[in-house]
Amino acid sequence: MSLVAEAFVTQIAAAEPWPENAALYQPLKEEQILLSDNAACLAVQAFLQMCDLPVKLVCRANAEYMSPSGKVPFIHVGNQVVSELGPIVQFVKAKGHSLSDGLDEVQKAEMKAYMELVNNMLLTAELYLQWCDDATVQEITHPRPTELDALVFGHLFTILTTQLISDELSEKVKSYSNLIAFCRRIEQRYFEGQHKDGSESVPPPELRPSLMS
Repeated sequence: MSLVAEAFVTQIAAAEPWPENAALYQPLKEEQILLSDNAACLAVQAFLQMCDLPVKLVCRANAEYMSPSGKVPFIHVGNQVVSELGPIVQFVKAKGHSLSDGLDEVQKAEMKAYMELVNNMLLTAELYLQWCDDATVQEITHPRPTELDALVFGHLFTILTTQLISDELSEKVKSYSNLIAFCRRIEQRYFEGQHKDGSESVPPPELRPSLMS
């Protein structure tokens, strides 16, 4: 997205509050979604939950063709359609919701570097695993919820709960107790129990099976 286009989207986004009928679109769960796409979709869900922003999950067979970038997931908020975690984070920030405002510039730069590392390591492993075998996983954790936590959770939780022909990658992740504890904390806090306003939080289908079972 160009700087001009990004500034335009930001201006429009900031003008309207977050609606109750916001929707997140992704491919069909069982029949269609790939490991890497599932991780990306869950990362966005986790991010929006961490921001305490309601969103309805919509599964469509042609989700990637509906997306403005051809990639999933994408959100439909008001008359705006935004795809992928990075642009969605900027769109949400324009509406006054950010997980990293409390970080200083050095910490923000470090967070972005780790997010790139996640994409370079975990996403590459997922893409390789979809067609081949074997992979390497990188350990990343953070003491407070940020966009990095949402991204890491989306990838790790998907790796841990998706049945694959080879379980080598999931077993590698399971060997790190701190990664398992991290996923459980995010699952418990943002996908189970209650929201801050006391309303019930119903875990989406992507969170079945659960790490807590």
